[in-house]
Amino acid sequence: MSDSTTQGLAGTPSARADRARSGSAWRSPWFIAWIALVVVVLVVNATMVFLAFATNPGLVVDDYYERGRNVERTMATRRAGAPRWTMSLDVPEDVTEGRATTVRFYVVDPAGQPVQPRRVTYYAYRPSDASADFSVPMSEEAPGRYVAEVSFPLSGLWDTLVAAESESQEVIFDQRLSVATP
Repeated sequence: MSDSTTQGLAGTPSARADRARSGSAWRSPWFIAWIALVVVVLVVNATMVFLAFATNPGLVVDDYYERGRNVERTMATRRAGAPRWTMSLDVPEDVTEGRATTVRFYVVDPAGQPVQPRRVTYYAYRPSDASADFSVPMSEEAPGRYVAEVSFPLSGLWDTLVAAESESQEVIFDQRLSVATP
């Protein structure tokens, strides 16, 4: 065939179809990158949904609104009738998972005199895992000063409470702390 014949064939419909097939979107790296990005996003979302169901701690309750209102009423009532004690909790900065730590609780009345509650208890709550929660009775080290040895089984955030029970009521002091990984 001559060059003129070849050029004539290049303009035929079958030759144009061959060129269109060879320039398919699947051969473009940009198109493949966009498809890969969409697939990665879908896989990550599916993984997150699976993990949300697999690790559900069950902390949601059906009557959350009413329970929240009751907690607010209870807290307001306690604050109104609570003694005006000054309380503080001394926790070391370097609390580490699995290592014994000494915590101290101080309580004084409005005049600055030590208070001696009937019983003082240290509670530690893990917001994401209720099975790790624990409590320890605190012993009196001196008037108005209580001590307990605690060991946190898991690292992460912990909500701690100290409950001081007097003759008529229980006074609570709370503090959030972070426990380091060894």
